[in-house]
Amino acid sequence: MSTTPRNTTRRPLSSVLLALLSLLAAAFLTAPTAVARTEAVPTATLTEVTGFGTNPSNLQMYLYVPDNVTAHPAVVVAVHYCTGSGPAMYNGTEWAQLANTYGFVVIYPSVTRSSKCFDVSSPQALKRGGGSDPVGIKSMIDWTVSTYSADTSRIYATGISSGAMMTNVLLGDYPDVFAAGAAFSGVPFGCFATTDGSEWNSACSGGTITHTPQEWGDLVRAAYPGYTGARPRMQVWHGTEDDVLRYPNFGEEIKQWTNVLGVSQTPAATDTPQSGWTRTRYGATSDRAPVEAISLQGVGHNLYANGMATRALTFFGLDSTGPAPQPQPGACKVTATTNAWNTGLTASVTITNTGTTTINAWKLAFTLPTGQTITNGWGATYTPASGAVTATNATYNGTIAPNASVSIGYQANHGGNSAAPGGFTLNGTACTTS
Repeated sequence: MSTTPRNTTRRPLSSVLLALLSLLAAAFLTAPTAVARTEAVPTATLTEVTGFGTNPSNLQMYLYVPDNVTAHPAVVVAVHYCTGSGPAMYNGTEWAQLANTYGFVVIYPSVTRSSKCFDVSSPQALKRGGGSDPVGIKSMIDWTVSTYSADTSRIYATGISSGAMMTNVLLGDYPDVFAAGAAFSGVPFGCFATTDGSEWNSACSGGTITHTPQEWGDLVRAAYPGYTGARPRMQVWHGTEDDVLRYPNFGEEIKQWTNVLGVSQTPAATDTPQSGWTRTRYGATSDRAPVEAISLQGVGHNLYANGMATRALTFFGLDSTGPAPQPQPGACKVTATTNAWNTGLTASVTITNTGTTTINAWKLAFTLPTGQTITNGWGATYTPASGAVTATNATYNGTIAPNASVSIGYQANHGGNSAAPGGFTLNGTACTTS
């Protein structure tokens, strides 16, 4: 199992103190600066974003944008456990590293209330637009979509324990926002509901709340009355020896989401992807089945380990949509020059493969200087026309042999700055420039 920070929801005091010490250490590894942002944040570093929109419960927003962020990137919302934080989730999971490989953006919401647990129990939290934490998280997504022209069809939620419960809540409250979710050691939507202001529901945590699939599904549907659109897919994980959120909650989650997605409770496929794991898929047998459930025999509440995020990424479908992790670092060189007049310019860009293996299919990412907008181009498809641009190979020049080069170019308008871009990444790897 991983030695990364674990969820310690409702653990004995000694366990909580140990967890807090671990999280403090993790926080020192990454100490993001709180800065009000109205435009893109620095890349390859965790940054706190303030003033991101409606935020009734005073959540903090942390954002990670990789150097090779794609045009119209996917967005993953990674939600921490009780006693945790956005920076702890950043340090203790692989989502940032996966973002580096595949070019998506990661939002890390962070609780400021004393418990450091997300609100998954109040009537406000269990209703679309009702207030509390889900509204703040939705504002974070809206800010990110607006700032990065993110792909609204590829927004995902994942979380551990309290974050897993919030994943269930987010998919229930905002089915039109999320494409899929992955919940590690959670409970069904609405299971933790309380009306007395308490954050804790002992009956749910103890695994004694059961409903029919229809009843569970109705709880989800009541969060957004009248909604008839597509529903997000769900992946759930649980350990059989979970003593914080008991194992029966796993079966109740399966009942709920199979009903919500209108698929049979009888698995379409069952396998053992790893010793001690039982994986069942509902509604389809593929990696992107409507519902996927992984049971870990003999494992307790703190089940999350390195490698699991990669499996969630596969369920999301993000492991094949970003830039390939080739060529290796230092294996490309780019030369860019411009020829300008009044308010226009042409740019010539030469990409050279300085590695030892052939590049098959490429994406060249760069940022246009402020005020420049591409009006047409050749040798590649350019999207978007300004800001962070990705040039994708044409059908005739997608292969670059070792020591070979490809020349592309574009025409652009400018507002006075006619310089060439200063940095380039090829399939996610920074290139040398000359």
